[in-house]
Amino acid sequence: MEWLIIIGLMLLGTFLIVAEIIFVPGTTIVGILGFVFSAYCIYLGYDYFGPTTGTLILIVGLLLNIVALVIAFKGRSWERFSLKGTMTGKYNDDFKFDVKVGDKGTTISSLKPIGKAIFDDHEIEVRSNGGYVDENVEIEVLRVESSKIFVQPVKI
Repeated sequence: MEWLIIIGLMLLGTFLIVAEIIFVPGTTIVGILGFVFSAYCIYLGYDYFGPTTGTLILIVGLLLNIVALVIAFKGRSWERFSLKGTMTGKYNDDFKFDVKVGDKGTTISSLKPIGKAIFDDHEIEVRSNGGYVDENVEIEVLRVESSKIFVQPVKI
């Protein structure tokens, strides 16, 4: 019965450590629990069977964790869960609405310094000149550089 507890704790600890490193990056409860289960397994090995067998369990546990990590990294098992696509488009790349310097519109979100505005019923992404602009403020186009539209609030 003692061997089943030790083997079960060793396998559970190894599984949790591998899961932490491969699937849940960062120091979280999963990795800590894996370490605790592995350490408790080694402690029980020393307690149940003495120093010789306890040391053997320690060595086997370390080798098991190292082999499991090597197999997990070489098997590239994490790639099934990772994102493979990349975003290449930008917000204003595909709009056909022609915005010119001096055009007036209204912000529909705050500009911090980037946000959205409406010009003649067309929603586009705009940039302030570095300042904060509240929503529902009338704005004017200062300059247009490719798909970047720089605006400023209209002075009343």
